[in-house]
Amino acid sequence: MKKSAATIIREYGPFPGAERVNGVTFDGEHVWFASGDRLNALDPASGEVVRSIEVASHAGTAFDGEFLYQIAEDVIHKIDPKTGRIVSTIPAPGNGGDSGLAWAEGSLWVGQHRGRRIHQIDPETGKILRTIESNRVVTGVTWVDGQLWHGTWEGDDSDVRRIDPETGEVLERLDMPEGTGVSGLESDGGDCFFCGGGGSGKIRAVRRPGVGPGPAKRE
Repeated sequence: MKKSAATIIREYGPFPGAERVNGVTFDGEHVWFASGDRLNALDPASGEVVRSIEVASHAGTAFDGEFLYQIAEDVIHKIDPKTGRIVSTIPAPGNGGDSGLAWAEGSLWVGQHRGRRIHQIDPETGKILRTIESNRVVTGVTWVDGQLWHGTWEGDDSDVRRIDPETGEVLERLDMPEGTGVSGLESDGGDCFFCGGGGSGKIRAVRRPGVGPGPAKRE
């Protein structure tokens, strides 16, 4: 297993009216983050929140190229980001113990916090298609370039790790600074991860190993 210290490229927040960052996702332009009672669209270049949608948002967030998906207690809402309307709702597999959420290969991937596992589910029905076991608490979940990564956070220890999607074996680990937790995780599709910071109210851009410099900053 490769192990290294996480490189934090940039910090965003805290944001007015958002005491927590639960889930995070990226639509190619904005970082959407869940703050409990709404979804917020962050411009990663300016660091400004440019829009919000009023919706329950207690854990993971995902984007399928058209729709947002948001864990709210024990269900997952499918949301039209253009209108803010909930299009459909499916049961979440953890019955309220769900954490991270990602979209890949036509499926939703749902982290189980204390269950230490990740479920691949049918986005139309919520049916569990397969399960990947982890050896740590699972917070955020993301796929990038065929790699499955998830966040962990136990006590003051937190990391972002790449696991084998077949066996759950840990292949690579990025250790966050002590006291810096990862509550949600999303790749930008390139050189960085966006990591939710839980009760800190912050989002941190962390460099993905082996790729470039991270998001540009616009003054």
